[in-house]
Amino acid sequence: MHLTTTLRTLVLGAALFTLSTCARNPVTGKREISLMSTEQEIATGKESHPSIVASMGLYENAELQAFMTEKGRAMAKISHRPDLPYQFYIVDSPVVNAFAVPGGYVYFTRGILAHFNNEAEFAGVLGHEIGHITAKHAARQQTKQLFGTLGTIAAAIYNPQLGQVVQQGAGLFLLKYSRDHESESDQIGVGYSSKIGYDAREMASFFQTIKRIQDNSGQAVPNMMSTHPDPGNRFTRVNQLAKEYQAQNPGNYAIRRNEYLKLVNGLVFGEDPKQGFVENDMFYHPELKFQFPVPNGWQYQNSPAQFQMGPKDGKSAMILMPAPGNSLDEAAQALVKQLNLKVLESNRTTINGNPALVFISQQQPAQQQGQPQQQQTQQTAANTLQIGTYLIQHNNAIYSLHGLAAATDFSARFPTFKSVSERFRTLTDPEKLNRKPDRVYVKTASRSGTFREVMTTLGMPASRLEELGVLNSLKADERVNQGDLIKVISK
Repeated sequence: MHLTTTLRTLVLGAALFTLSTCARNPVTGKREISLMSTEQEIATGKESHPSIVASMGLYENAELQAFMTEKGRAMAKISHRPDLPYQFYIVDSPVVNAFAVPGGYVYFTRGILAHFNNEAEFAGVLGHEIGHITAKHAARQQTKQLFGTLGTIAAAIYNPQLGQVVQQGAGLFLLKYSRDHESESDQIGVGYSSKIGYDAREMASFFQTIKRIQDNSGQAVPNMMSTHPDPGNRFTRVNQLAKEYQAQNPGNYAIRRNEYLKLVNGLVFGEDPKQGFVENDMFYHPELKFQFPVPNGWQYQNSPAQFQMGPKDGKSAMILMPAPGNSLDEAAQALVKQLNLKVLESNRTTINGNPALVFISQQQPAQQQGQPQQQQTQQTAANTLQIGTYLIQHNNAIYSLHGLAAATDFSARFPTFKSVSERFRTLTDPEKLNRKPDRVYVKTASRSGTFREVMTTLGMPASRLEELGVLNSLKADERVNQGDLIKVISK
């Protein structure tokens, strides 16, 4: 998280579409109800972009950015909607993901860029994401959701089924595409990547990498890597689509493995310590020079905008983020006003040498029109959100550490919130302050052998063999030839 990031709103955002019109879909050619005009799509992209950047951050790599922009523009020209103002960005996230926003905004994480092993894999995924835009899947999905950080978590506390949204981060334009939309974008991706000269069979191969990541994590993966349909099934289907395209359009389709690997040499891999990291149940932020504990067993997510964590039961959460204002009083007044909080109690204190202001407040959900008054009263009592806020002044900045729970659960949860907040302190450990990130480096195999043997020769630990195998799209016993380029992970 960075000091310049503004406070994300507590209130769950909602977007209303204008009256629908009937238009011809540029990809399918069919006339269908459209809830977004082209102008609205472009406006949506512009509105969403700052939130995405604030939540995830941009990754600076001029050479890789230039490559992505070049290929993106080439693909946009041959797409069904070449006149959109396409923009392409690398976001600073280790998650293996790519996503698109209406209006032509396309995002690749550095995590997914690290896992591609050739330009053709990249081009296939690029085509898939542009396909979501050109086929107007966002408008056809009939939903636009801009989630505020705490509002999303509040909704998850009231409805655990919404908890999965929190894991995606705040401020993102989140769409759960249907099985048909994902399949359609796969088909579009085959066509687009092939038209700019790439072998779309490599797009199919990348789904095998996704399948390994999913199997190793035990969790589903988001957006274009969605398990609807299953990555294994997508490999078969996309491979068949690519073969059919090439049979109908004979030519020399490029893969360009070595050229791509040289582009990702030196790419940050995994969590970047300068943005904060968790180790031994403690969150450390070397750049901002503070630390605080993460309760054992709690799940967490870190981003440039905030650090959020909570127990697996989804009944409470804690979030650290920069606070508005130049003093503790200003910060408190701004929060209360912006978030329409009802303060129940407050007091000043000092936390490990840092001036602090603590207050407990409540925020009630908006009442629904048309509901009987008695029902509204019962729901309000059950759904009132109670928040314990610790405003902490540290190194000329003010941070807000919020503990959230339903009012009925707050007294049971507050001791944990208090324990975490009161262990906020200055980070002084030189090893933590100077922690360097892992990076992807491209090496040349000095001899032929199995992937396992080559990794051993290159000094890679056995404990990272599967991780490196996924990164290189190789199995432990697959053969590597002398002179082959191989990705390794080191400081």
